[in-house]
Amino acid sequence: MKDTTIDEALTAWKTLPGYGKAREVERLGGLTNRVYRIVTDRNAYCLRIPGEGTEEYINRRHEARAAQEAARVGVGAPVVHFSEETGICVTEFLAGAATMSVELFKTRKGAPGRAGAALRDLHASDAVFENRFELFAMVDDYMKILDARDATLPDGYREAMQSAESVRAALAAHPLPLVACHCDPLCENFLDTGSRMWIVDWEYSGMNDPMWDLGDLSVEGQMSPDREEEMLGGYFGGAPSPAERGRVIIYKAMCDFLWTLWGLIQHVNQNPADDFWAYSLNRFNRCQVLMSSQAFKQAIADVTRG
Repeated sequence: MKDTTIDEALTAWKTLPGYGKAREVERLGGLTNRVYRIVTDRNAYCLRIPGEGTEEYINRRHEARAAQEAARVGVGAPVVHFSEETGICVTEFLAGAATMSVELFKTRKGAPGRAGAALRDLHASDAVFENRFELFAMVDDYMKILDARDATLPDGYREAMQSAESVRAALAAHPLPLVACHCDPLCENFLDTGSRMWIVDWEYSGMNDPMWDLGDLSVEGQMSPDREEEMLGGYFGGAPSPAERGRVIIYKAMCDFLWTLWGLIQHVNQNPADDFWAYSLNRFNRCQVLMSSQAFKQAIADVTRG
């Protein structure tokens, strides 16, 4: 039986100018997009083909600029080609770099610290992204998409939106300067050589509170307290302040709060990559547990106090 995904990759590759004939094609995965390793007689590349429906919530011009900026400051893979019209992206393939996973963040020595250091390098750089990652504006935008589809929400989600107003107030009390952030630090968006960590996939990136990336990565990596401390140590070079740690805790809840809605959009779009209804329920349940905890209440107090 023919592999239609490989055929799709070959078809897309033939439309790209001057990078050589594809001699080897390997599917690398992706939840919404299709990602491939393409080997030619010239080089090895990573080809990304956008998933169906992603144009509803991804601005490809913003992504292209962010990917180019991240590459310029040495955090992202070098960009070879990016079509703002189709969303097809080609970067150099980073040989010898392991695609990270939850398991590798648990077992690969030093990985959380290297990831924290990579995020620090991004946040401390002079990179400027065109758009701003606005948590509550994104919640509103995603809700509009779901309401237009008459989508079912998890029980209690609308009530949680009201509870999140205390989060909005706390974060606004002493806002941090906005910096270039990845904003979607899935484990698989980190590539580790053992000496440094690269970051890829800039679809959701924007100018943001830098603590978002740390909170979100802790959640995505299912990090134990020890692993989270290692990540924070790699970022801060020591222990964070109570207010900084509080922002990380808040964003651990808020990333689940936001990505619950993203999962529901995948569900209504009938994305076959996963059971996105279960994904959304798991996300929201975890959010509710953290938001009802004493640690979260303390985080709100610490962030409000500054």
